[in-house]
Amino acid sequence: MALEKPELPNRPCRQAPPLLKWLERRGIRLADLVDTALELFVPHPGVESREEAMKVLEDELYVALSDVNVSCLMVACFRVEEDARSGLVPGLAKERFMGRPGLVADELLGMTIANYIAGVRGIFEFIRFDQAKPGILRRLGPLSNDAVGGLIAGASSNMYTQALRRSGRGIMRISL
Repeated sequence: MALEKPELPNRPCRQAPPLLKWLERRGIRLADLVDTALELFVPHPGVESREEAMKVLEDELYVALSDVNVSCLMVACFRVEEDARSGLVPGLAKERFMGRPGLVADELLGMTIANYIAGVRGIFEFIRFDQAKPGILRRLGPLSNDAVGGLIAGASSNMYTQALRRSGRGIMRISL
């Protein structure tokens, strides 16, 4: 007897994007991504409750997780982390990586993912997640936590932008 795929709340069953399946094989579930985003959730016009936020976040994450460019960036971050753990990154000894490696590349890669998904607003959101390290970000490695943080930040930023558009507030139009 095959297990049934769980449905997202109030959503028909939909196919999991390939990147989500890839992340799940590494112990990162959609629920982990949503729960992490909700730890820093701040109600805004158009998304006042955690329940509303959860629905929009799931949709935004599905969009990002379906994008092959996001997949390439995420896999690259995880792969560099694997190589660094094995001492295969030129100039970065395994011992240094396992301690405090003093990298900025991890933040740059996380910002790149957030920027690709949501633009400059995504970078701003990434900084909030990078500083707080909520949820699943605490248990990931130094490169993978920023990759996942960039993914979550981009989706979270898009959630707030979408909510503001729906509410009719926060978007200024200039008439000439």
